[in-house]
Formats: sequence, structure tokens, C-alpha cells
Amino acid sequence: MGRTPERVKLRQNSRVLAGDPRPSPAELLRDAAAHCDDHDVAWDVYGTGGVIRAFEERVAEMLGYPAARFLPSGTMAQGIAMRLWCDHTGVGTFGMHPTSHLELHEERGYAHLLGLNARLVGPRDRPMLAEHVTSIPEPLGALLTELPIREAGGQLPTWEQLEALKAAAAAAEIPLHLDGARLWCCGAAYDRPLAEITRGFDSCYVSFYKSVGALSGAMLLGPEDFVAQAAVWQRRMGGNLYTLLPNVVTADMRLDAALRSMPERLERARALVAALRDLPGLRAFPDPPHTHVFHVLLDLDRETAYAARDHVAREHGIWLFSGLPDGPAPGTTRFELTVGRHTLALDPQEVRRAFEALLAQALEIAE
Repeated sequence: MGRTPERVKLRQNSRVLAGDPRPSPAELLRDAAAHCDDHDVAWDVYGTGGVIRAFEERVAEMLGYPAARFLPSGTMAQGIAMRLWCDHTGVGTFGMHPTSHLELHEERGYAHLLGLNARLVGPRDRPMLAEHVTSIPEPLGALLTELPIREAGGQLPTWEQLEALKAAAAAAEIPLHLDGARLWCCGAAYDRPLAEITRGFDSCYVSFYKSVGALSGAMLLGPEDFVAQAAVWQRRMGGNLYTLLPNVVTADMRLDAALRSMPERLERARALVAALRDLPGLRAFPDPPHTHVFHVLLDLDRETAYAARDHVAREHGIWLFSGLPDGPAPGTTRFELTVGRHTLALDPQEVRRAFEALLAQALEIAE
């Protein structure tokens, strides 16, 4: 029931529910070339000069940090951050949420490459809180928390809970690092400037392809000496490329528009969840959404859900989801819905009718 030529064609001929249209490589690079012409962009060389320094300074000011370093990937950025803070404190174990990207998707690089240990802090399905930190008996060299928590449906702590977490880390003298892969959506969620959200985090990482639509790239921000040491580790890890110009330019030219779109994306996420709220056999989580990313849980097994999805695409011309991880209970599935320009083009009531058709078709299949 996986990817087949027929399904590829069906998706191509449907209106996609989630995310943003992806430009072709030629379109993206033409836009980048025009941006270079319009702004007289010069080459960067091994992370110095040209557009890279100006962009680092712009993002550092936006997020309230003294310094920043553009890196090829978030995996590199966060591994470096944990190594630096653990070296600084002399404690080789750092804390992180059980669903952290470092734990689930990076093959434990923090241990195999950087010689660090990790302690999982807090429950899988909820944000990390101050009480989870104060209950840890052993010392930590650093503490990493994610805003929002992708694997838990894009959840955020309340503002009061976030401030209490910062205070708990400071009281325990644990350097606090922000996994801000999707930080860009938090300004709308908290209705606060990004620099106010990051205040109290000793360092921060942000991504430029998630919700921004740039080529691969990340930025690590913090004190000047921390960032200077990060540049040394970037070279040690093979990340100090001769030039990162295309990656930096696409991030620079797309960031502001992405930030402007976040309030509308959050509003549409909440409207969608409200439209789907009473459908039997379907549940959105969290309800209401904290950000423009949330999960949809289906009381359907994978094979039935895929067959019903294909029916909706053929009959209604809407592609509701692609991959389906297992849900919280046997015979259930779930998917992540990230509101983007695709989503904004669809009326919430039209989306509701499509899910009604999905659930009705699933009943027919079961009979």
C-alpha cells in the first residue's frame, strides 16, 4: 500500500492539504540569482565575508544574541552546542526531551562522535517543565529543550511554564539551549517578539528550511566566545565549506515573508481543528493547536486509511496526507499537518467534507 506510480500521479493531480508548494530547483535558484543581483551579493569564503556575515548579524539581532554562526545542518549545530556547554561545565551528560531530534533521528551522534551522555527529561507527550528539571538528582552539563515539540503535536509550554523552566535551569546553573528548529512560529503563538522568547536561553539553534523554504542550513547563536568556539568545531566536523552562498541567500530572501505568514497560518490551524472537532473516528491534537503544526489521529489502520485517502483524492481532488505512522493505540494511525500555502488555499469546511468522505469510505471498506 506504499508509493506507486498510480499514487504519485493521483497526488500530482490533487490539491494537497498540508505544507507549501515546492518550487523547482530552477525556480528557486533563479530567485536566488535575482536576489544576488538586487543586493549586490558577494561570495563568502569559509564562513567569512559576503552575505553570510550580514545575515548572521541580522538573525542575531532578531533573536537577541551577541553572535551567530551559519552552519550546514541542525545536527551539527546542536551537537556542537552540547559539546561546548558540557566542556564548559565539566559534566559530560546533558538533558533533553525524550522526543528530541538528537535522540530519535541522529543515530546518537552525541555519543558516538562527541563522547557525551544524555538523560531524557520529562514525559514524551508533554513539554519539558521546571518540575522535571528540579527532580533530576545528578548534575547536567547542559539542558536542551525544543520549542515547539514536533513529535508531540507542535506543543508549547505556557508562557509562565517557559519562564519557570528558564528560572529552574538558571538556579541549577545548567546552561539552557533552545532547539528552535521551528522557533519562527513561536512569535505568533506567544504573541511576543522572538528575542523575548529566547531571552534566558544561553544558546539557540534555528533552521531555515522548515517553514521558511530555504535550502539546507542552520544557525547557532550565543555569546561571542561560544560562537567562536563553535566555528572551531565546525571546521573539525567538516562543516566549514568553501562557500555556503546558495544556502545563505535562499534563507535571507525567504525569512521575512515566512515570519509575516505565521499569524495567518496559526489562525488557519485553529480554524481547521474547530471544523474537524466533532467528526467521529478523528481527533486533532492539541486542540486548539499551539502552533501551525498539529497532529491528526485516525481510528483507522494504515491499509484502510490509505485506500480511503485515495478515494477522496479521486472523488474530491484533495490529497489529505502521505505517510502514516502508528497511532497511540493498536489499529490507529496519525499524521502531522503543517499549515502552509497549500492549506490556506482550502476552505476549512471543504476540508471537513473531505475528511467526512474519508471516514465514510473507511466504513464501506470495513463492511
